[in-house]
Parts: sequence; structure tokens; C-alpha cells
Amino acid sequence: MMGNIGDNAQSAKEKVQQTAQAAKDKTAQTAQAAKEKTQETAQAVKDKTQQTAQATKDKTQDTTGQARDKGYEMGQATKETAQSGKDNSAGFLQQTGEKVKGMAQGATEAVKNTFGMTNDDEDNDHFTTKTTTTTRRNVVDWDY
Repeated sequence: MMGNIGDNAQSAKEKVQQTAQAAKDKTAQTAQAAKEKTQETAQAVKDKTQQTAQATKDKTQDTTGQARDKGYEMGQATKETAQSGKDNSAGFLQQTGEKVKGMAQGATEAVKNTFGMTNDDEDNDHFTTKTTTTTRRNVVDWDY
């Protein structure tokens, strides 16, 4: 019977060792599965973050490009408007200057003609002078 008890103890010891080994193996497998799952999740988060960052970068570049283009267009429009205004002002000033010059020349010629200071070589067709003499007679009626 003693042998039987020793055999039973040995058998129980082996069974405990087998159960402990099985639990250890199961724990290792569970830990490995959890590790792999964590790595997969971390990789998925990393990929999603990279995609979001790239999309944000692309959107920012697109918006920046649009703003740059719009700014350029507005600058061009402003430049064209300023040039047009400059051209209009220059034309107006030139016309005004020519009118003033013409008026001054006309006035000069009129003064010269009035005072008889024109040269015979000059073209006087534009300015003709007419001298009118008025004679007044005082009539006295003595018959009253």
C-alpha cells in the first residue's frame, strides 16, 4: 500500500506539473496573442494618423495655392486698374495742356493783331480785324 500511495503521489505530482505547464503554455499563448493584437492596433492607428496628416498637408497646400493664386489675380487686377487710371490721367492732362497752349497762342496772336505787331510772314488768315468808325453829329433843334 505504501507503494501505492507513493505512486499516487507521484501521479498527482506529474498531473499538477502537467496542469501547471498547460496553464503556463496557455498564458504564454494568450500573452502572445494580446501582444500581436496590440501591435496590429498600434500599426492601424499609426497608418490612420499618417493618412490624416497627409490629407491635412494636401488640403493645406491646396488652400495655400488657391490663396496665392487669388492674391496674384487681385494684384494683377489692381496693377491693371492703376495703369488704366494712369493712362487716363495722362491723356486728360495732355489734352488739357494742348487746349491751354492753343488758347495761349490764340490770345497772343489776338494781342499782336490788336496792336499791329504781327509780321507780314505770319499767316494772319485766322485773325481778321475790322475797323469801324462811327461819326456822331449833334443836331440842335433851335426851333422851339
